[in-house]
Amino acid sequence: MTRTAVIAGQGALPGLVAEALHAPSVHALDGFAPDIPARSFRLERLVPLIESLLDEGVERVVFAGAVRRPRLDPEAFDPRTATLVPRMAAAMAQGDDGALRELITIFEEWGLPVVGVDAIRPDLIPGAGVLTGAPSAADRGDAARAAEILAVTGGLDIGQGCVVAGGLCLAIETLPGTAAMLDFVARTRERRPGGVLMKAPKPGQDRRIDLPAIGPDTVAQAALAGLSGIVWQAGGVLLLDTAATTAAAEDAGLFLWARG
Repeated sequence: MTRTAVIAGQGALPGLVAEALHAPSVHALDGFAPDIPARSFRLERLVPLIESLLDEGVERVVFAGAVRRPRLDPEAFDPRTATLVPRMAAAMAQGDDGALRELITIFEEWGLPVVGVDAIRPDLIPGAGVLTGAPSAADRGDAARAAEILAVTGGLDIGQGCVVAGGLCLAIETLPGTAAMLDFVARTRERRPGGVLMKAPKPGQDRRIDLPAIGPDTVAQAALAGLSGIVWQAGGVLLLDTAATTAAAEDAGLFLWARG
């Protein structure tokens, strides 16, 4: 049976992935602890981490959970990881997607292939269709507009989400994340409710890492923002707990739509 390492970030996703694996080796970037037990590591000691995984008999790696760029301590680098600094710095200068691509490349150069969450939990990525509720014609128009916006902002490596109401963009997801974006909408929009939250991976994104995710918390935040529903690109977004998320949407009167 293939031994898998979970490189974990914050949230419930690492646990959902780990529970589908036999004896996973779970490691979390320092400062971004998941909801399950994990051994902490620092990016400045990436090579020792990779070597320890190989020593454990790990044969593949999956990344799961939310992280942000850590602050690197120049004095914390071990000599071998230090040789990777020029590559890592150049990749980070290209944006988050470039940095993640380089991280995948480094693991695979050491003989550890990286697989996507969908290879382990395909059930977390629903196909096209409306899960609950009924998007109106206005909602569908807002979704189409949101998809156009994300095709542009995603191509610039800015974010994976936006909020559109009445054809107008109320907010774009940036580094602080989806919760911060929805909180901004809740605090600044006019009283008239409506509109959609749209989530989608960036165009050309390596889908083995950093897929956008939706869960019950997203539904609660969207409801507070006065939205009509949540729409996402079918096949490209993780639904962390279908039953709980659908129940939360039904209670809040929101639709959930995987847009094909």
